[in-house]
Amino acid sequence: MKLGACLLGLLALFGVGKCTYSPEPDQQLTLPPGWVSLGRVDPEEDLSLTFALRQQNLERLPKLVQAVSDPGSPRYVGGLHRFPPTSSLRQRPEPQAAETVGLHLGVTPSIIRKRYNLTAQDVGSGTTNNSQACAQFLEQYFHDSDLAEFMQLFGGDFAHQASVAHVVGQQGRGRAGIEASLDVEYLMSAGANISTWVYSNPGRHESQEPFLQWLLLLSNESALPPVHTASYGDDEDSLSSAYIQRVNTEFMKAAARGLTLLFASGDSGAGCWSTSGRHQFRPSFPASSPYVTTVGGTSFQNPFRITNEIVDYISGGGFSNVFPRAPYQEEAVAKFLSSSPKLPPSSYFNASGRAYPDVAALSDGYWVVSNRVPIPWVSGTSASTPVFGGILSLINEHRILNGRPPLGFLNPRLYQQHGAGLFDVTRGCHESCLNEEVQGQGFCSGPGWDPVTGWGTPNFPALLKTLIDP
Repeated sequence: MKLGACLLGLLALFGVGKCTYSPEPDQQLTLPPGWVSLGRVDPEEDLSLTFALRQQNLERLPKLVQAVSDPGSPRYVGGLHRFPPTSSLRQRPEPQAAETVGLHLGVTPSIIRKRYNLTAQDVGSGTTNNSQACAQFLEQYFHDSDLAEFMQLFGGDFAHQASVAHVVGQQGRGRAGIEASLDVEYLMSAGANISTWVYSNPGRHESQEPFLQWLLLLSNESALPPVHTASYGDDEDSLSSAYIQRVNTEFMKAAARGLTLLFASGDSGAGCWSTSGRHQFRPSFPASSPYVTTVGGTSFQNPFRITNEIVDYISGGGFSNVFPRAPYQEEAVAKFLSSSPKLPPSSYFNASGRAYPDVAALSDGYWVVSNRVPIPWVSGTSASTPVFGGILSLINEHRILNGRPPLGFLNPRLYQQHGAGLFDVTRGCHESCLNEEVQGQGFCSGPGWDPVTGWGTPNFPALLKTLIDP
């Protein structure tokens, strides 16, 4: 739409007589670190605007989220939406030992399933109303033909679906994106044989992902998948405070509804930015929101064997400069800060901020099919996030079959249970500022929760046992 006429019309609608802001050509605007002004927008440029009205009674929302997400609460339902009961729970074997061994030449669905103890029977039943979704932004699109070829190459040892059930939004034309291909292919192979939706979100907000546009779409839908994954994020300092807080309000609403939203923790370790010669770590949003479950990344200890996992040095993690530490993680974070043998200088991070990630999964060396070409060694928390999301969808399948609601907002339960059902990742550190003081090192993993891999990576049968009740 044309900005001038549209904006003036909306100003008139809301009682504003005229628009008086007209910056001088040489007026300097304050830009976030790392941003460069490219000049004024062409008057004929088409812009898409989303107007989000001020919310009321927000002070009640955190208490509501806690009540419906805490298994110890009398109001706990996993969220405000219930699913009808169907048949009884299917039986699973006991958890296997953490250490398994097998050669591989890159991570594929079979490698994921072996490492996380998924059997051929651990797939969707096709008899429930269970579903899962991923969101794509920044003109990233998947191709049905890539998904079909991916499943033909790598999906032979488990039941699966070879096409997306529902696309919300418009798929762009042209070449597929590796990011979008990765998200769809590994959500559908980890959460195998479960109906999958893709939310395609065009346009930009402040040249970045239109998260609010996507969340408002979810808020206006009455029936939608219980698990959503998003492998996108921005530096906290690159977004306006008003926008971050408004997006976070929508995350709270989603949590209250019983949605599980998973976000990638980022691929820059603790991050780094410098102002006036002072170095600080640089947290990522939405990874830093207290109302999403954030997924970090790991690597195999031996890159060519299915072994225990160590930190993937790119795994995003740290402490928010916007949101305070969430009550559900108070004990875990305090323990890490008091017991970690090697913390970065306190001036580098906000120790009282929301700490992330919450969990992790393999993020290194994936095979992806994009534009009909198998591509090896694709890495990033963009891979670990749909894998963890697919595994949660399988657990939802069991819960629904057993007459229970989907998991909903996972974090309160996750921290109460101290990471039960997860492989603890205790070796490795992630990257940060390349200066003499920290020498490129951020935080390091250790026993229990840490701001590199969270509580650890999934051991499916053990995690299922932990999350099936109540």
